[in-house]
Amino acid sequence: MTAESITSPHADRIPWAAMTGIIATVTVFAVAQGLTYPLLSFILERQGTTSGLIGLSAAMTPLGFIVSAPFIPALSRRVGGARLAILCSILAALTLIAIAWKQDVWAWIPLRFLLGFFANPLYVISETWLISITPAPRRGRIMGLYSSIVSGGFAIGPLSLGLAGTEGWPPFIIGIAAFLLCGLIVLAVAPRLPATPVEGKATSVGGFFALAPLLLFAVFAAAAFEQILLSLFAVYGAALGSGEERIASLITCFIAGNAALQILLGRVAERFGSTRTMLLCVLTCLASCLLLPLVFDAWLIWPLVFTWGGVSFGIYTLSLIQLGERFTGQALIAGNAAFALVWGIGGIVGSPATGLAMQLIGHQGLPSSLALLSCILAVLLIAERRRG
Repeated sequence: MTAESITSPHADRIPWAAMTGIIATVTVFAVAQGLTYPLLSFILERQGTTSGLIGLSAAMTPLGFIVSAPFIPALSRRVGGARLAILCSILAALTLIAIAWKQDVWAWIPLRFLLGFFANPLYVISETWLISITPAPRRGRIMGLYSSIVSGGFAIGPLSLGLAGTEGWPPFIIGIAAFLLCGLIVLAVAPRLPATPVEGKATSVGGFFALAPLLLFAVFAAAAFEQILLSLFAVYGAALGSGEERIASLITCFIAGNAALQILLGRVAERFGSTRTMLLCVLTCLASCLLLPLVFDAWLIWPLVFTWGGVSFGIYTLSLIQLGERFTGQALIAGNAAFALVWGIGGIVGSPATGLAMQLIGHQGLPSSLALLSCILAVLLIAERRRG
């Protein structure tokens, strides 16, 4: 989308066919990704694999995201966005077949790296397409809808294991079919998809860091929040004497808030501005961190965790909205690739750093680490608003 198209008479028209296809593609992909994480962990645990090695294996997928990100802008220009997305869907399916065939932790380490490497371009390209075709006046609610549906896809993945089980080929077949379905959806809507952005100066992923460092730090914070809560909240709850069922229910509540509140935050961003809404989300995260130890055993923990899930992931949704507001052309796809790279870094760095903090100062290291991250982001956002 160019600046001129935003002000055209047709700027408010929503290309529903293309938009539905893009969101469906990423949602199906999210289902497959959401399925593989717990499935492979269950299998490795049954094999008697150490927790450290299970964690190392799981880290290979975000590492694949990080390594693939710098190549995406150039590949999408040369191959074409639709062709690259279809190719990545096929390669991801083949990788999952290899994982199912060779159930060995050492074989899975490079294979899970490849799974992340092939998955990442599809997310980057799809988000670039969606931002490009979304009318500016409705960007907030549509990106909120996108985030909510994709979050739901990630949640459906683990739930599907209840139907297929975690043994043999059935759960893998669900994931393989989902990856292949992504390619078929892209193929079906390809004529309606926008061309790969070529206008503007070619921008690398590294070059984008200089253009929007605060925006990328916000993405890092959102990724760290999600990974820390999902991976270490059970440890925090156990230290406070909470049972496994209650902890699992609280994590589910966090994910539900993640999925449920994005459209609302998108509408708020349309009315009050994305920067102000992001600051509201960050301050709410900070307040949640400070309140967590006080209300953990009270009924207030449930609305707190629900809201926390929504506003913490809302930081990423609002980052996407700002990306569309500030960049077009080749800078847009470079920005999406940089988002993916930073998301991977946040996912890898956040949990170990917080785990170390919990070792040093006790279980309250979890809310303390998240509060510190929220405080830094809030200070930087306030400083940028004053400069602007």
